[in-house]
Amino acid sequence: MLRCLLSLCLAALCCAAPAKTRRYLMRDMGICPGTTNVSPLMAKALADIRRECGAKDKVVLVFEPGTYAFHPTGADSREYYISNHDQTNPKLVGIALEDMNHVTIEGHGAELLFHGRMLPISVVRCNDVTLKDLRIDFATPHIAQVRVEKNEGRGGITFSVAPWVNYRLTPDSLFEHSGEGWTLRPSWGIAFEGDTRRVVYRTSDIGFNLKGCHETAPRTIHAPQWRDERLVPGTVVAMRGWGRPTPGLFLTHSTDVTVKNVQIHYAEGMGILAQLCTDIRLDGSGICLRGKDDPRYFTTQADATHFSGCRGRIVSVNGLYENMMDDAINVHGTYLKVIGRPDDHTLVGRYMHGQSWGFTWGYPGDEVQFVRSKTMELVGERARIVSITPRDKATDHGAREFVIRFDRPLDAAITEAEGFGIENLTWTPEVYFAHNTIRHNRARGALFSTPRRTVAEHNVFDHTSGTAILLCGDCNGWYETGACRDVVIRKNVFINALTSLFQFTNAIISIYPEIPDLNSQQLYFHGGKKGAIRIEKNVFDTFDAPVLYAKSVNGLTFRGNTIRQNHDFPAFHWNKQRFLLERVIEADIEE
Repeated sequence: MLRCLLSLCLAALCCAAPAKTRRYLMRDMGICPGTTNVSPLMAKALADIRRECGAKDKVVLVFEPGTYAFHPTGADSREYYISNHDQTNPKLVGIALEDMNHVTIEGHGAELLFHGRMLPISVVRCNDVTLKDLRIDFATPHIAQVRVEKNEGRGGITFSVAPWVNYRLTPDSLFEHSGEGWTLRPSWGIAFEGDTRRVVYRTSDIGFNLKGCHETAPRTIHAPQWRDERLVPGTVVAMRGWGRPTPGLFLTHSTDVTVKNVQIHYAEGMGILAQLCTDIRLDGSGICLRGKDDPRYFTTQADATHFSGCRGRIVSVNGLYENMMDDAINVHGTYLKVIGRPDDHTLVGRYMHGQSWGFTWGYPGDEVQFVRSKTMELVGERARIVSITPRDKATDHGAREFVIRFDRPLDAAITEAEGFGIENLTWTPEVYFAHNTIRHNRARGALFSTPRRTVAEHNVFDHTSGTAILLCGDCNGWYETGACRDVVIRKNVFINALTSLFQFTNAIISIYPEIPDLNSQQLYFHGGKKGAIRIEKNVFDTFDAPVLYAKSVNGLTFRGNTIRQNHDFPAFHWNKQRFLLERVIEADIEE
């Protein structure tokens, strides 16, 4: 018997393959700079690597310096549902890392240049992934950049078209631009100062009427019905559509992901979108221009970075986020709206926003709480999920509605008759956002909506156009959770925020949950104790009045800060108060 046991142990040891470090040189797999289209080669290479490698092997993909062309033809095709993006499928993916562990991509400065409509990189159901020393860009962005050459007031605007933009004037005299497999008629845009690349003062999102366009010279167009006196000659306008099909980097259902020294110069959606991930670190990366001589004035179509329903720790340090068409970072979960109550232990919840559905919302054992939408007050006790089942799909992939059973009876008030949201507390992260530069972008700087500790320190917010930091929460429109309980904002520099007005931009720091019926609210949304939100030792360099706006907060401290008044722009904001507080208690404000 002993001899048999020894033989079995030896056989098991022989069969257990030891973990290896496997280095794959992309050149050896035919993936080289200058190749016409590496998409099919990359798809094949990744399929081969997945077959060869064991679960414990360390896998290193090595690119040599140079430019790699990715076209839609031959690319991996995937059905992904991506938070805060258009749920159009399939997605054509340049590098699809799926079901892989211990993977490092060594870029050595390589540029991945995409064509058409593609998702550059996806990281799906992976553990321990590092992406480093890469650049991601598109040959033909889905934004048409033009320069105002002449503004004749009622006589219209003459503009020149950037040399890389492929355009035509349609038979009905409209401006239209195109790329590989796509065509777009822009409907709105963002105006940048020609010399500083900042968003033009008091412009926000501009509309334009391009009906009746005609060329007056090669690549120079007169638009007789485009009238906007704010656009002086030399102004650069990024003409856009409304779509956001894919981010530059998509992370989902993955753990321990590091993005180091990766620059994303353009994506048709967000720069980096992570959902249902645990522990993400961005270090020295950026959603940024290609340098001071870059002829482009824009980067991504939406947020630079966005984290939806993540947990663990999100770290963003030493980053550069500039000229994007929305916020530098947004951290939140997603409320499900209660649309049914089959019994006292069970609710039916639904994803409500048109760009946030189709992906996992929670798991058995997750802790949840319930919020009344009108007043954003918590109702009843917390509960844990016993089971969660999609109602409108066979799996949660592509689902919008879920039947959720809980471990305790629910408060009788929680029904579909009155608006209620369900918040998943398990999938909420800590956040450390430090030593970053945010500048010259549309809308806002940093958005935080998590109950766990959030620290924003040593950042520079330079002409963010709207609010620099927003603590939000909305169970009525965006359905983005939730209340902040422990926030530290310290040793940051804020330079001329609020040059334009966007949603939730009531002050440089705006604590602005969306509460339709504030007068009926009895509790408080943010905070929960004295000093829950601490704003300390920051420098506010501003041309206007409002520095801090807060609504529905229990526990707010503002002290040791420096406010410098300048005259860089005329003051215009409707809020004429340095500190405007609505339903705030336990406040310690020191100017």
